[in-house]
Amino acid sequence: MNDVQQRIDDLVKNNRVVLFMKGTAQFPMCGFSGRAIQILKACGASDLKTFNVLEDEGVRQGIKEYANWPTIPQLYIKGEFVGGSDIMMEMYEAGELQALLGAE
Repeated sequence: MNDVQQRIDDLVKNNRVVLFMKGTAQFPMCGFSGRAIQILKACGASDLKTFNVLEDEGVRQGIKEYANWPTIPQLYIKGEFVGGSDIMMEMYEAGELQALLGAE
C-alpha cells in the first residue's frame, strides 16, 4: 500500500463517518457533494468527517482506486464503502442510511 492509500485507509478506519467530497461541508464545490452533505445532515450525522479532495490531488485520484469507484463524493461508514450521492439518496429514501448511521 502506497502512502496515499495508507492515508486514505487511516481516515476511513479512524473515523466512524467519512465523506470524501469536492469542497467542504460549509461550501461544497459540486452539486453531488452538496447533495451528499444535505442527506447526511438530514440523517443527523453528527460525527461526520469530511475530506476535500480538491486540496489533495493524490487523494483525489487515490480514493477512486481505494474503493474501485470512479466518482466523488464517496461515503464510508464504520470503515465500509457505502457509495456515492445517488446511492446515498436511494438509501436515505428507503430509511437504510438513517439505520446505518444509527439516527433512527
